[in-house]
Amino acid sequence: MPRSGTGSSREGQNPQASTRGASQFWSEALRWPLVWEKDQETAIQSPDGGTKLTWGGPPVPPKTGPNRLFFELGVPAGADGEAEIGPLVSLGATRTNSGDGDGDGLLMLDPDGNEFRVRRTR
Repeated sequence: MPRSGTGSSREGQNPQASTRGASQFWSEALRWPLVWEKDQETAIQSPDGGTKLTWGGPPVPPKTGPNRLFFELGVPAGADGEAEIGPLVSLGATRTNSGDGDGDGLLMLDPDGNEFRVRRTR
């Protein structure tokens, strides 16, 4: 599945959330290596270089405003969307009840409760 995005946070964080868990999730989901890990801070980066995505150590503070980042993962036209979602769930993502079949894709949550959407590319 091609991966692209701009990143997110969700209403009310999971108190058991671990930013390391989120960075491991996104590293696997985007197929980007973990390039920094120190004192509960982590970062991943595209294999092509560029800006790093970072996570600060626990505890994850509760959401108090709008999402600052929001990932949208693109499923290629003709691909089985359900087959693309399964691996994300096995990595720790959670399905929500928002977005199924409405053309906007499926809203999901990463292990830290950050929202992201899986949708068909146009």
